[in-house]
Amino acid sequence: MGNDIDKLKVSAPGRVCLFGEHQDYLQLPVIPCAISLRVNVEGRRRKDNIIRISLPDIRSDISFALDQTLPYRLERDYFRSVVNVLRRHGLDNSTGFDCTVKGNIPIKAGTSSSSALVVAWADFLARMSDGESLCPPEKLSQYAYQAEVLEFNEPGGMMDQCSAAYGGVLFLKFFPALSVEQLQPPLETFVLGDSGESKDTRAVLSRVKGKVLAISNHLSLSHHGFSLQTEELAGIEKFKNELTGKDFYLLRGTIRNRDITYEARELLAREKFDGHKFGSLLNEHQQILRDVLCVSTPKINRMIDAGLEAGAYGGKINGSGGGGCMFVYAPENPASVAEAIEKAGGKSYIVHADCGSRAEPTELAG
Repeated sequence: MGNDIDKLKVSAPGRVCLFGEHQDYLQLPVIPCAISLRVNVEGRRRKDNIIRISLPDIRSDISFALDQTLPYRLERDYFRSVVNVLRRHGLDNSTGFDCTVKGNIPIKAGTSSSSALVVAWADFLARMSDGESLCPPEKLSQYAYQAEVLEFNEPGGMMDQCSAAYGGVLFLKFFPALSVEQLQPPLETFVLGDSGESKDTRAVLSRVKGKVLAISNHLSLSHHGFSLQTEELAGIEKFKNELTGKDFYLLRGTIRNRDITYEARELLAREKFDGHKFGSLLNEHQQILRDVLCVSTPKINRMIDAGLEAGAYGGKINGSGGGGCMFVYAPENPASVAEAIEKAGGKSYIVHADCGSRAEPTELAG
């Protein structure tokens, strides 16, 4: 064993999707922002090969031995899958650990709590591995994506894992291959609001993704060269007669969301940042998500309206939709905005952009 670190604490952030909601599975760009709500994995080395993990936030625990093979016992057995993936990449642990996992990211609410957990756990194990590896963000996000998505044949792109590993504001392109651009806009305060409404991510993704892909596939067969990557918004009128009204509006909304994302990238990369323009783009994106993709809810709409009336510049639902969280950009009087969202029935969090996975001072004695 070549690693003498006895104890370690690692944390990774949740995220909001600023622009590009429902775009990554179409290989269209997205702009996520890591936020100052985090998952912490803290642990110390054992003398045997047992891993014991306490999960006080969900009143649970898990334990297993680091045997040669780790078959999965749970539907999304992330603690074992990370071990398996890291082993395949040459990162092994010859000792076990006693760990505690805590966090303040809303769970199952569209803020990427599961990906933050997987990234933090992968970072912890890599740093504590026999080779003591400090994984760069590109590798850490790939390991986490394999462990969370590919191991369980789940749908989804790499937005969440990249956001938790890199941190900050990212411009992610997926076509023709993944590229990551780290933006550094002077963003100020956001207010995140948890509606408390449970969300069925799979059902929402299946409905919206299925419809858009069906439209795209139909037009690709009947119009040579058609692509969601390149089709101009001004040129889609020619498809109006062969699509239903709803399908045409869905196509138009999808292409406009793509264009909003590119406009936002330009705005976020400018030397002089325009917060009001940023807010107006958030509002336009939300209007399409609400009225065309139909993924917002009446309660979340009320929470967004309350935040805007209290002085926020713009806002939108966060994540796949059908429940979960919303956020508004509130550089002025965020406490008043948070109070307004609470009065509309949400639980509010005042947050800002944050860094990616990192080591933290450990709180373990000895």
